[in-house]
Formats: sequence, structure tokens, C-alpha cells
Amino acid sequence: MARLPGSVLFACNFNSIRSPMAAALLRRLHGRRIFVDSVGVHSEPVDPFAVAVMEEMGIDIARHQSKSFEELEDTSFDLVISLTPQAQHRAVELTRSMACEVEFWPSFDPTAVEGSRQEILAAYRALRDDLWQRLRERFPPEPTGQV
Repeated sequence: MARLPGSVLFACNFNSIRSPMAAALLRRLHGRRIFVDSVGVHSEPVDPFAVAVMEEMGIDIARHQSKSFEELEDTSFDLVISLTPQAQHRAVELTRSMACEVEFWPSFDPTAVEGSRQEILAAYRALRDDLWQRLRERFPPEPTGQV
């Protein structure tokens, strides 16, 4: 298994959909092995559609407390994964004088989808599933059944 980073920060525009979802999914994959946090260029309350699609996987993000880069209490991360161009810009600024990797994972904004509740939920599920796949590829789960 590839060496996992000790800490990962996910960043997006509002810390209300993409970065909280990614953080919760990485916690599901690696529990206590990786410290995970999320942040936004701005902060807004967690999106109810994001809460709904994460609940489908048994993950509760309803109590997520959104925060901006300025509100980060700790900035010592091994890896920052930005999910939007604006967050990528802020991540590069944040890590300019740090020994920290920065990765850019362009991610679909499900709020751009209009339509019925089911069509909107489908867009949020697509984002969740895309993040889940990327996370499993980047941070493979430990093999089971091997000693």
C-alpha cells in the first residue's frame, strides 16, 4: 500500500458541498489513519442536498461547520486537494511557504443543475460517486483478509 499522508485538507468555494463530501468520504475510507479537514474560499451552511446524498451512504454531514481559509485553526497539512479553480488559487497561496503538496481535482458543481428534485439529487449523487472513485484511487483502502 502506498504511504498515506498524515493530513489532508479539501478546499472548494463555499465549504458547503464538495469539500465536506470529500472529507467525509476520506474519513470513511481511512478513519483515524489520516487527519482530514475541509475549507472554503467563503463559508456557507452545509447544503441539504449534500446531506441527503451522503446519508444514502450512511454518512452524516448535517452538523458540518463550514469555515473559510481565514478561519482555519491549523494550516500544517501534508496535502491540500482543491476542487475548484478559486480554491486552487487560495491553496497555492496558503502553501507558498510550506512543505505541502497541492492537487487540483476539478469537480462538477451540482448547484448548476436545474430541474426536479430527483434530477438535482442525481447531480449530487454523481458528484459524490465521482469523489468516492477518485478517493479510492488516490488513497486505496487497505486490502482485507491479508496479514
